[in-house]
Amino acid sequence: MDTKDLGFDSKLIHSGQIDDQFGSATVPIYQTSTFRFRDADHGAACFSGDSDGYIYTRLNNPTIDALERLAASLENGYRGIACSSGMGAVNTIYSGVLKQGDHMISTDAVYGPSRVVMEKHYSKYGIESSYVDTSNPDNIIKEIRPQTRMIYIETPANPTMSLTDLKAVAEIAGERGIITVADNTFCSPYLQKPLDFGFDIVFHSVTKFMNGHADIVGGVIVVKQRKLDSILRPMMINLGCNMDPHQAYMVIRGLKTLSVRMEKAQQNAIKVARFLEVHPKVAWVKYPGLESHPQYELARSQMDGPGAMISFEMKGGLNAGKNLMNKVSLPLLAVSLGGVESLIQHPASMTHSKVDKSSREESGITDGLVRFSVGIENPEDIITDLERAMENV
Repeated sequence: MDTKDLGFDSKLIHSGQIDDQFGSATVPIYQTSTFRFRDADHGAACFSGDSDGYIYTRLNNPTIDALERLAASLENGYRGIACSSGMGAVNTIYSGVLKQGDHMISTDAVYGPSRVVMEKHYSKYGIESSYVDTSNPDNIIKEIRPQTRMIYIETPANPTMSLTDLKAVAEIAGERGIITVADNTFCSPYLQKPLDFGFDIVFHSVTKFMNGHADIVGGVIVVKQRKLDSILRPMMINLGCNMDPHQAYMVIRGLKTLSVRMEKAQQNAIKVARFLEVHPKVAWVKYPGLESHPQYELARSQMDGPGAMISFEMKGGLNAGKNLMNKVSLPLLAVSLGGVESLIQHPASMTHSKVDKSSREESGITDGLVRFSVGIENPEDIITDLERAMENV
């Protein structure tokens, strides 16, 4: 079936499907390391690229291919590249696009490991990076050098919930021949499609909203043009960070309910955000669905909904943030996000506890900041639990 002109929900169900001899209603799990050739000529054709047959699961696999085609369909891209983790996707992009002497500009509040691996490891090979508040495009322009090869943004940013203007960044980069990359994990393709705004590469930690059930780890890259696929796919293969067929099957299964999960989580999140916004122990709330968000209009123009991620600042700073973690009972005190269950964490004492305080605060990650991934429970139960916890902080 050609799914190009289908609506998003129909693509979730039907894109990427493969035919098998038994007529399975779901994509089968080809849980095999290697594939048998019909004869020597067939094997030679597979290795030369003259046949689309399969060789070895690190190189290609029918179940993984189905997920890659599905992801590309959802992001309106050329092809997907499935990886063993979100960081596998990050390293495939870094290693495939950047070389010694190149320079990258990125969001200052980007996902921590994406920044750490660049600053601590890729820097050893002569790759430089700058981290700026990309919510102001002028900050990007000021950092561009003759060696700038990539602009790598995350919007909304993790965990500050600041937004970057996708169209503006794509125009800035396009005029200078710079490759653009967007981490779209917080939104999923249901809410935002960076390639439609002119970006070259988009990727996700599918561990989060795309799978949605906190039971696998994985990543997927989607490229706009075939040329980038020819660069990044061999890099993923050579790094050995390919996805496993069972992982791919689980993501395909999770994606079928992406729309209904996101809609319910968004409905909950706006209620929770409004509760927090007027609570006397909360200094501020950052949620793209609130008119108080400084980039509320930008969110409406490039996102199809505000999502399910909220950041808020507890009055009382570090101790108040830690105490809230110890008082909640319904949200799980855990890292990650995007599952059907609500998750809560306090970056200053958890994920960013080893980051220098001045650097952390410069990126907007303050002592009292709490990140909340709103799930699909009854919203009244979420709010009641937060209210009870707040009383004891």
